[in-house]
Amino acid sequence: MVTRRDVASIVGLGAIGAATASALASPAVAQAADPNESTFARIRRTKKMRIGAVGGGAPYYMKDLSSGQWKGFYIDIAKGLADDMEAELEITETTWGNSVLDLQSNKIDIFFGLNPTPKRALVIDFSVPVFNNAFGILCKKDFKPKSWAELNSPDIKIAVDQGSSHDQVVSRLTPKAQISRLKTADDATAALQTGRVDAQCLITMLSLTVLKKNPSLGQFVLPTPIFATTSNAGFRRENDKTWRDYVNTWIDFNKGLGFIRNAIITNMELVGVTEADIPPGVSL
Repeated sequence: MVTRRDVASIVGLGAIGAATASALASPAVAQAADPNESTFARIRRTKKMRIGAVGGGAPYYMKDLSSGQWKGFYIDIAKGLADDMEAELEITETTWGNSVLDLQSNKIDIFFGLNPTPKRALVIDFSVPVFNNAFGILCKKDFKPKSWAELNSPDIKIAVDQGSSHDQVVSRLTPKAQISRLKTADDATAALQTGRVDAQCLITMLSLTVLKKNPSLGQFVLPTPIFATTSNAGFRRENDKTWRDYVNTWIDFNKGLGFIRNAIITNMELVGVTEADIPPGVSL
């Protein structure tokens, strides 16, 4: 005969067995504590994909200060990637200069909008190019240099956002110029607007956007020879390259479909820049 004590014992053992089975059946419990878990595996497990975004980086990134909502072509591209990964997109605000550190410290899984410089390649990995771009110069109204050589003079003052690819370009191409290294690209633009510098080095996409917002700032110059570069995604360096390889496949596939080009053109139009505004020598 089964007593109440027997029933209680059976129920207790059943509960323990169920809990044990549940723990064994849940890979998340074991994987969560695995310090060697790859980025790809973590995204698939947690269903969350973390990116960095730059406030004031239109048309790459645009943040609505009233609603906190993000827009921009790299936001749209990241959303497309997250959807195909069946993951929720999580956005952390950063700067161009801090993005590499955020990747290294595991704050984010990917950052779109990095130029693959040798210095950065020492510490992070890069994707295939998302699109092509070129470095240009925003100049005050009475200053119209035609070449990088003309800019390479002790009499010329150039503003850049510290630690960015703009900083690296002017350091390499105009070492004789007076270079003002400021915290953000907006700070560098303010220096130009207030007459503290003669020019600001800025990637073509950002230059055109800045001028559309403030036509009185001056003019855009694409110095010769054209220093072309690419805009890529950056990844934290890890032994498992599955995440990088997947993103490379995704980028190539979506470039072929025209999704990436459409995302760029659509978001450029949101800030008043059309495809016709892109100067010769710069292609998407």
